[in-house]
Amino acid sequence: MAKGYWVSVYPTISDPERLTSYNELAGPAVQARGGRVLSLLGGRVVAHEAGTTERVVLIEFDSFEQAVAAYESEAYQKALVALPDGVERDFRIIDGID
Repeated sequence: MAKGYWVSVYPTISDPERLTSYNELAGPAVQARGGRVLSLLGGRVVAHEAGTTERVVLIEFDSFEQAVAAYESEAYQKALVALPDGVERDFRIIDGID
């Protein structure tokens, strides 16, 4: 079964410290649905073309359906409410190839 992935790129974060509430809720919500963080938060980034060097997050799930269910879960929806103003995020759920 193909895995599912959350891919988040944050082109703009005006106040990184304000992400604390979101992170405290999102982490457990993702883990409870089997998500595994594959990229380091604040890790090294080399951007090319129109890329950004801001925060990039990659999370793996056992299936695409599991990734979608995690996003739609009540716990993660509560985390989204805590996402502060001043955070621009490009978020996608994608299907793995195997």
